[in-house]
Amino acid sequence: MLYYLFEYLEQQYQFPGAGLFQFITFRAAMAVLFSLLISMIYGRRIINYLQLKQVGETVRDLGLQGQKEKAGTPTMGGVIIILATLVPVLLFAKLENIYIIMLLASTVWMGIIGFVDDYIKVFKKDKEGLKGRFKVLGQIGLGILVGATMFFHPDITIREEIKSPIEGQEIVVNGPASNEFQSDEKSTKTTIPFTKNNEFDYADLISWAGDGYRDYAWLIFIPIVIIIITAVSNGANLTDGIDGLAAGTSAISVLTLGIFAFVSGNIIFSDYLNIMYIPNVGEITIYIAAFTGALIGFLWYNTYPAQVFMGDTGSLTIGGIIAVLAIVVRKEWLIPILCGIFLAENVSVIMQVSWFKYTKRKYGEGRRIFLMSPLHHHYQKKGYHESKIVARFWIIGIMLAILAVVTLKLR
Repeated sequence: MLYYLFEYLEQQYQFPGAGLFQFITFRAAMAVLFSLLISMIYGRRIINYLQLKQVGETVRDLGLQGQKEKAGTPTMGGVIIILATLVPVLLFAKLENIYIIMLLASTVWMGIIGFVDDYIKVFKKDKEGLKGRFKVLGQIGLGILVGATMFFHPDITIREEIKSPIEGQEIVVNGPASNEFQSDEKSTKTTIPFTKNNEFDYADLISWAGDGYRDYAWLIFIPIVIIIITAVSNGANLTDGIDGLAAGTSAISVLTLGIFAFVSGNIIFSDYLNIMYIPNVGEITIYIAAFTGALIGFLWYNTYPAQVFMGDTGSLTIGGIIAVLAIVVRKEWLIPILCGIFLAENVSVIMQVSWFKYTKRKYGEGRRIFLMSPLHHHYQKKGYHESKIVARFWIIGIMLAILAVVTLKLR
């Protein structure tokens, strides 16, 4: 909203300094600052309110060191992250931008699912919370919304250089004569890391369908989006098990996606790096800046010993947003690297459960691969303090983020 106010002041009155709001970098910096202030200042008030309403965490006895001391710690702290993200975005972003609209809708959508889950756990005294099938239905619903918007909305395009159809004919497009011109087009193309020609079109998966197959590419594209959102959202949910782990690793991933969004939305940088240019996607840098600031501000209260837990209100939202951001900047194939911590947590649970069921069926007694899953609990059982586990997971997350950024040129 401030963006439109200062745009008006610049156009009508040449108000000093109003032109700064035209720069994404300035608005992103302001979004980070505001989100940090909101999460740190109002976060304390929200925690006090949660304590007043006795919105405390019910901790199951898993035999982990320091676990009992966490009983009664306020949960639903994800509200802090959501609030500290939405307010700066509404203030500093171009609200007519389709990517911003989609991210705002995704935040509210996943926030509601997580809030309902936490509400059932806390106020209905049901430790299971929202039934798993309803969570999955909510994630599928978001996947359909995002996938359909990405495929059908006319403002979601990529820009490619197209050769002149007439040999020798030169075309001038805002510059010197060239045998190439730029054209915005609808596309289901994405980026494949570590490959020379690193673009892949999902529509090619149904090329066997004959002429006009691209019109039906949504049949494959939307299910892929659903799988990505569901997997990453659940991965973040599993990672939220010890103080500061989910928020810290997520902040690293989101900040990295901000780099991708900025260079993909800048025609000069995308041309220099020889990556896909996505018109108007640079605007989500403001959202990413606010989201990163909210996560870091939340860590002020969530690092060991945590004064508040994010609950499913936060973890489901964080995972869903990271997935949507990766899809929007067409870097979803980097998720196994960028969100390697989430992947490891997910895989550890799948391996543990599968092996337990297999050995129980074969030997009559279930056996385990890890001392406990998800993976961070395994290291707790081995005697590592949770602060050390979190710090080392953060370091691994930073290494994976650097590797993800390196893929811009490593092919």
